[in-house]
Amino acid sequence: MYRVALSRFRALKGRSGNLAAARYATSSAVAPLDTPLDSVSLPPPLPDYVAPSETKIKTLSNGVRIASEQLPTPAASIGLFINCGSIYETPISSGASHLLERMAFKSTTNRSHLRVVREVEAIGGNTLASATRECMTYTFDALKTYVPEMVELLIDCVRNPAFLEWEINEELQKIKAELEEVSKNPERLILEAVHSAGYSGALANPLLVPESAIDRLDSDILEEFITENYKGNRIVLAASGIEHEELLQIAEPLLSDLPAGPPLNEPKSVYVGGYFRRRADSPSTHFALAFEVPGGWNNEKDTVTLTVLQMLMGGGGSFSAGGPGKGMHSRLYLRVLNEYQQIHSFSAFNSIFNNTGLFGIYGSTSSDFVSRAVEIAAEELLVLATEGSVSQLMIKRAQEATKSAVLMNLESRMIIAEDIGRQILTYGERKSVNAFLKMVDEVTLRDITNMAKKIISSPLTMAYYGDVFRVPSYESVSSKFHAK
Repeated sequence: MYRVALSRFRALKGRSGNLAAARYATSSAVAPLDTPLDSVSLPPPLPDYVAPSETKIKTLSNGVRIASEQLPTPAASIGLFINCGSIYETPISSGASHLLERMAFKSTTNRSHLRVVREVEAIGGNTLASATRECMTYTFDALKTYVPEMVELLIDCVRNPAFLEWEINEELQKIKAELEEVSKNPERLILEAVHSAGYSGALANPLLVPESAIDRLDSDILEEFITENYKGNRIVLAASGIEHEELLQIAEPLLSDLPAGPPLNEPKSVYVGGYFRRRADSPSTHFALAFEVPGGWNNEKDTVTLTVLQMLMGGGGSFSAGGPGKGMHSRLYLRVLNEYQQIHSFSAFNSIFNNTGLFGIYGSTSSDFVSRAVEIAAEELLVLATEGSVSQLMIKRAQEATKSAVLMNLESRMIIAEDIGRQILTYGERKSVNAFLKMVDEVTLRDITNMAKKIISSPLTMAYYGDVFRVPSYESVSSKFHAK
């Protein structure tokens, strides 16, 4: 390759005199680069500063809130966010949220499932539904030229599901297969178990359909669940990439006749701590230690501090935290994964709700090392609550990583729409990202220490899965945090 390049250079060098002559011979005929071109108009120059888009919100007479933020993109994302999830389920409707997630964008009273699929495909759209403990989400993403079609189809699928028996039975069979897959995912099982063991009340309800409910769930239960919970004052239609007036003109007539519903009374949940243990045919042992985060999203300062705290703790797999070099400055990677080869994974986690939450450490290790691994997890949480255990450099790195993660996520129009919808459901407004970044910068060493002390003062929730013959007892671990 280099020889070919050199030979071409020599050929050009031999003709350089002629090239120079040709260049100077024609230079007088070339117009200067700043000469205006006939019939060509230049676009306006970009401004030095572009103000962030404003989130506009309108509340309809029935309580439905319609919100949007304009973005300079050719596509738009629209979502319906409903204050409804597994915490609103009863013993009869247990698993309804999970099944509704699977039944999203199926047949409606106006469209067959085939027609729904064809209409979405015709505009190159993408639909998604998800169910959490406190929120049901339905989203539609496509080019903004198709906003009328997107809004109409989205609202039709949420408001008018047909719940055909054969479609329900088909999805229940898929849920059975999903539950079998989940049984092979110890981390997901453990994180689900800390909720059922740690809470008494609504938050202890399972997020997935219980096996005992598969044969009970039917169209009548789903229709009753929607009638009770899909009320106007519990629904937000949020969009990114759409002019607010355009969205109002299309969506308001389709949502204004929804029943308003009584004031929202969220089912009670009390954190009590607890213990979960399940034996499985596995050479490894998976475990989690968790504590309550009082206040949840409604305690903004503590939630921001907790976010920085989790970024500080980090962790991941024994190879690295998410990829070569990623997360290798986090506390759990440096102090645990880098020091103990017997530990397969070790990471901090949190699960935050409106009024409460969980924070803890999840890990997996060989069964003969599990006692030491649990001890290490307890030590890391205790050390974090000790004055002087965290340096200012660690806090600064965690703050910058937190801000970077938030800002990069908000580059996605789908995440912007979700952020708008969820914030309005929780706070009744959308708080600016600059306010969040300011709160992140204001987190201090004392805040981190006080938050850690507050967390570990609550009762311990502990869960084990796998080879559980050598695991330490609940009392022995709890006594490390609550010595008498």
